[in-house]
Amino acid sequence: MRSKSKKPDTLLTHAGRDPATCRGAVNPPVYHASTILQPSVAALEAAQRNRYDEIAYGRFGTPTTRAFEDAVAAVEGGQRAVAFCSGAAACFATLLAYLKAGDHVLVPDNVYGPVRGFCNGFLERFGVHSTFYDPLIGEGIAGLVRDNTRVIYLESPGSLTFEIQDVPAIVAVAKGRGIVTMLDNTWAAPLFLKPLALGVDVSIIAATKYIVGHSDAMMGIAVCTETSFMPVRETATLLGNHAAPDDCYLALRGLRTAALRLRQHELQGLALARWLAARPEVERVLHPALPGCPGHDFWKRDFSGSSGLFSIVLRADIAKPAIDAMLDGMELFGLGFSWGGFESLMVQVRPDRLRSAKPWQSGPVLRIHAGLEDQSDLIADLERGFSRLNAQR
Repeated sequence: MRSKSKKPDTLLTHAGRDPATCRGAVNPPVYHASTILQPSVAALEAAQRNRYDEIAYGRFGTPTTRAFEDAVAAVEGGQRAVAFCSGAAACFATLLAYLKAGDHVLVPDNVYGPVRGFCNGFLERFGVHSTFYDPLIGEGIAGLVRDNTRVIYLESPGSLTFEIQDVPAIVAVAKGRGIVTMLDNTWAAPLFLKPLALGVDVSIIAATKYIVGHSDAMMGIAVCTETSFMPVRETATLLGNHAAPDDCYLALRGLRTAALRLRQHELQGLALARWLAARPEVERVLHPALPGCPGHDFWKRDFSGSSGLFSIVLRADIAKPAIDAMLDGMELFGLGFSWGGFESLMVQVRPDRLRSAKPWQSGPVLRIHAGLEDQSDLIADLERGFSRLNAQR
């Protein structure tokens, strides 16, 4: 595609737009449609044969859906993309596209919690066994590959603890064994990491986060190579997946400003992470762009920037009542899940409850999303929070 040669900021602004077919409108309109009428039997039959290229039925995608899919595929360097109703749905369907009873999948130990639950629950019930591996294993993953290993799943950085994986080394092992690779790219998308350029077969994004950017729509998308598109697309169809056109419109609108927002989130996140690293209550900061984060050298090699999500590890002697006092009184840092919106968030997380390959041992962990508020106001809010924390100790 000609658009792939353009720079990321240009693609974020222009990909998926065609004003000439929209009566000159800059943004593609929202098409609400289930039935798509055809002018003849021959046209109806042709649309059914080419249902992922033509507009054949609402569940297969409207022009709004296709505009969003085309835009994200162009930005990620993919051939095609499949929109889903949530990031979790994109993760689950992409796994199901390549796994069947009797197969084996390798999953990083720091994976997004719902994916771990899906592997241990749903997949296990249907005869697919999952092995959770140390996310820093690199080429050593070859020792975990079995004859029936069909998929290696990656997430870089990982949920809650932010280890960066050696993606090229793992991909090299997978390609040598004919194994499909898929990577959850939500933290860095749509700007700071291009998994398909590193040889990954499918890049999965919870577009709910930085692509939508305003905490008002649920959306997932799987960006595919030419080879991986049909397995993922057909699985989405078989599961009855349908991404709502209004949500696709919101995601497409958010995409246009994602570069500006992400760079500001990056600045905010780094400033807060460095400030927090100097606090006596903080044992360490888990931010991929800082040298102390596991896999930092891989971040420097593979990423072009960092987003606003990171974690801090508090001192082990800080108890829950003190942490609750800190969090309950925060003014600007909201208590809530998800992230990637314009607002700052902070929650306590428990990675120790999710690990199985390599136990997680540390003091209490707080996950922070640096929003777009004034930096000095955010730091003042944190200072007041630590005062409440210390008052309870």
